[in-house]
Amino acid sequence: MAKKLVIKVTAGADAPERCSQAFTVAAVAAASGVEVSLWLTGESAWFALPGRAAEFELPHAAPLPDLIDSILAAGGRITVCTQCAARRDMEEKDLLEGFRIAGAQVFVQEAMADETQALVY
Repeated sequence: MAKKLVIKVTAGADAPERCSQAFTVAAVAAASGVEVSLWLTGESAWFALPGRAAEFELPHAAPLPDLIDSILAAGGRITVCTQCAARRDMEEKDLLEGFRIAGAQVFVQEAMADETQALVY
């Protein structure tokens, strides 16, 4: 079994089930002791800003703020794609505490590490 999980979520409120699935899998994996790196790209990048995750609603799904808190509390990392952040005029100082901005080179490095499984939603 992979000891690390890299998840890239490309959907936000535009595809709520896919988005929620990515955050849920990341939170469950982190709570299970798996090292998790969640990457927010495209519309999901908005959830890195204060208050945005609280606006997301999906019936029968855990609230995004709770999932985010769970991921971070378990030592998971949440990253916003550099280009996605730039297209939305986001800087690291704008993001929720514990989030970072990084680019494709870092994503590839994480995804290609030994004993790592990568998923894209």
